[in-house]
Amino acid sequence: MFHVKRINEKILSLVSNLPKNPGVYKFKDFDEKIIYIGKAKNLNKRVSSYFNKNFQDAKTQLLVSRITNIEYIVVGSENDALLLENNLIKQYKPKYNILLKDDKSYPWICITNEPFPKVFKTRRILNPDYHYFGPYSSGFLLRTLLDLIKQLFQLRNCNYNLIKDNIAKKKFKACLEYQIGNCLAPCIGLQNSNDYDNNIQQIINILKGNLSKINKYLKSKMLFYSSSLQFEKANDIKNKLQILDNFQTKSIITNPKINDIDVFSLTKENEYAFVNYLKINNGCIVQVHNMLLKQFIKETDSDLLLNSIQNIRELYKSTSEKIVVPFNLDFKLNNVKFIVPKRGELLKLLELSQNNIKHFKHDFTLKKIRADYGKVNIRLLEEIKNKLQLPELPVHIECFDNSNIQGTNPVASCVVFKNAKPSKPDYRHFNIKTVVGQDDYASMEEIVERRYKRLLNEKQHLPQLIIIDGGKGQINAANKALIKLGLTDKISLISIAKKLEEIYKVNDSIPLYLDKRSEVLKLIQRMRDEAHRFGIKFHRNKRSNKFIKSELQNIEGIGEKTIEVLLKEFKSVENVKNVSSEALEKIIGKAKTKFLITYFSNSQSSSASD
Repeated sequence: MFHVKRINEKILSLVSNLPKNPGVYKFKDFDEKIIYIGKAKNLNKRVSSYFNKNFQDAKTQLLVSRITNIEYIVVGSENDALLLENNLIKQYKPKYNILLKDDKSYPWICITNEPFPKVFKTRRILNPDYHYFGPYSSGFLLRTLLDLIKQLFQLRNCNYNLIKDNIAKKKFKACLEYQIGNCLAPCIGLQNSNDYDNNIQQIINILKGNLSKINKYLKSKMLFYSSSLQFEKANDIKNKLQILDNFQTKSIITNPKINDIDVFSLTKENEYAFVNYLKINNGCIVQVHNMLLKQFIKETDSDLLLNSIQNIRELYKSTSEKIVVPFNLDFKLNNVKFIVPKRGELLKLLELSQNNIKHFKHDFTLKKIRADYGKVNIRLLEEIKNKLQLPELPVHIECFDNSNIQGTNPVASCVVFKNAKPSKPDYRHFNIKTVVGQDDYASMEEIVERRYKRLLNEKQHLPQLIIIDGGKGQINAANKALIKLGLTDKISLISIAKKLEEIYKVNDSIPLYLDKRSEVLKLIQRMRDEAHRFGIKFHRNKRSNKFIKSELQNIEGIGEKTIEVLLKEFKSVENVKNVSSEALEKIIGKAKTKFLITYFSNSQSSSASD
């Protein structure tokens, strides 16, 4: 206890002496291992906030409880703090920092660095001297660009070493690609390197989104061929200009004058954050990227977006000086202007990014649900989500009911529905342990707390929705349990009252009335009735067992465990009475058999005398 107190005093002393400059801080644990890295405009103010209990959620409290040392690095600007934080996180990979989840191998377009370069798709960085464009998270965009390049330029795809000496010595023969018009055969000297390299430069312009440059280049070539009476070549260039024009028409989504702009948007759901990035050049989308972040502690929207901006711009080598964002950011970046649009073309771009993120989030949710639960009834789950105004699809729903008759043998039941269907192996009964007398509210609080404390300890899936059989009192009792466990922001909670079948939500005084014919209400009623049936069955069995056991409990020398063994083996007290002493001895031994036979003999004698 003294050791912990001494550590706390040390930490608070460190915090109070932190400078008020921009910088990066590192939290360390007992093993001097870095567990969290953060940036700050003001180190003293930012780090102090972690030790203010009013602003701590459960996970932040866990992080703070493990801090035994703090190190910091003062830097010259907010921009330097962001860059240093990003590099240190990549180097140390601290346990409690944001986890980037988009580490899958996205494809790139590669241009080799050799005589008569090749252009192809790849998922690996094959040679650092090659030129790479991407990565492309949109397969459609990548295929569209490669198709455009193929239609505009005849490039080789062979592996010949086309150095001048090899071509001069005529080491190669033209292949089928030349015969069908896909290549101009530089291998046999029919296309010179200057012409080929000009084509490669125009391909680079396309991949960078500079379509105006290639347009001017092709027009100048067409005019040259036309003026020199090479009309077939001029017509070929005209056709290519038409292909390029068609591509531009399909690609332009805003004013062509909007050039070299990055657009970012962000949304959150539970511990996940979703980020979308659009790169705009000449009014066209030239890059699209979605990023998934997993938070271990609650980060601000500003921190999440800044980290994403830093990582994505580094990935795509973006140097855009204008970045469109959905809200004002706390940090400043060198040579960058953040724009929060209120109207016009830039607002349309932000809305487009937000629409992309909506689909990305939906796809991720479905994949996660299918991984956890298999095939899902999306239509019905979406309807439940919309009608009850839930934050996520309720694939896993649990319903609770208390059961007691005149205050005797209080029990409770929990039924589980997955994908809107009963999952009977997951049903659970509860004996009320801590509540004395008939108190439905306290009983509900007890069983909800026990249920989810156990799921948390066993690291099992939590439901997206809990249904309570009852009104405001029952739902408030259940909510108290969720508050204790820190689950109020992770699980939605409703109750259904029997009188008018109205739906109550926490802190909402006005109930929700669903159409009596709606599938959603019918499912809720079905779960409520199933929980009631399951609870009543358990209650009856418990009372029946209590009655049966009561006679055996009167026998001196026969305990609870022996009674359970006898009833499990012989099913009833009557069978125990009629079974032979030899059979009893095999199960419970000679001494206890003697107690039983003596008791039953005395009972029969007293009955006969009566």
